[in-house]
Amino acid sequence: MPAEPGGRPQIEPLPPIDRARQVTEALASYIDRASLQAGDRLPAERELMAALAVGRSTIREAIRHFQALGVIESRKGSGTYLLKPVTTATVHMPLSFDAAHLRDVLLQTLEVRRGLECEANMVAARRHTPEDLAVIAAKLNEMERVHIAKGSSGPEDLAFHLAIYDATHNPLFKQLLEQMRGAFERFWEKPFDRPDFARRSFPFHRTLFNAIAAGDPETARIETLKILEVVEEDIKEMSR
Repeated sequence: MPAEPGGRPQIEPLPPIDRARQVTEALASYIDRASLQAGDRLPAERELMAALAVGRSTIREAIRHFQALGVIESRKGSGTYLLKPVTTATVHMPLSFDAAHLRDVLLQTLEVRRGLECEANMVAARRHTPEDLAVIAAKLNEMERVHIAKGSSGPEDLAFHLAIYDATHNPLFKQLLEQMRGAFERFWEKPFDRPDFARRSFPFHRTLFNAIAAGDPETARIETLKILEVVEEDIKEMSR
């Protein structure tokens, strides 16, 4: 594969068939070969158009495809950035939501999330390493500190749960559950414009951690259900 003078791999022009699909595949291949990581900037739109010999609409269609998958994001006045690593072998499973019926979307998402999250926390209780537990504990301590100081701790709550997903040592849990949590956070920075959303679930995070630390999958499942029960109740109450 030819490379530019600076050592960066070139994006090769494409034959004139099924351009959008090919651009998508070419971008995935470029990201892989260039070893781009989350936070790295992709080539500019004009550079992609010239390198792939396609029009702006085709490039933008491919970009929208990756945006829908949560792989990249466009930042106004800055460019397009990679959110997570991708290769030509990566399989993406996007989630689609009907934004006109957000309450129903959140409840439907929660139904699926409940089963996955319970299983993930049970697996973490069985498989976590001492290193995993130290990370989870640190995330929980930070979540509790921020919650006590501010009354809410959305980003810290997410970091705590992501650390638990990592402790399963099964990357699919994190990928799927991240997308489902995104359903809540994509539409509302504060769900229903309420900073107290799911606040009542706060103490159950410590009891969930205790169950994982004790290697007790069944108690981890029970504590997870307590957290998600509060989430469901608040969705129903705050969306009236």
